Amino acid sequence: MTEPWGSLRIDVVDDEIIVFLPGSSYSVTYYKPANSPQLLARRISDQDDRRVPMTLSEFLARAWKAANTKARELGWIVGVKRAEREV
Repeated sequence: MTEPWGSLRIDVVDDEIIVFLPGSSYSVTYYKPANSPQLLARRISDQDDRRVPMTLSEFLARAWKAANTKARELGWIVGVKRAEREV
């Protein structure tokens, strides 16, 4: 994922997917509880980082998409994407 403001980094550690933007304070950790069909977030950055031209909201939106893509690759979550359901 390369965009003008940089690429997200995704690390998988045990049962967590950690997404962060290098050079910024932005990070969020996702995990999947056994009884949940989706990822949940914890350890979420809570302030805009003025050093980068991306708001925290923009980062979290990109991070959520990246984490879900990684979780599907790992087989943690299954199912069709919303766009596929609407066809």
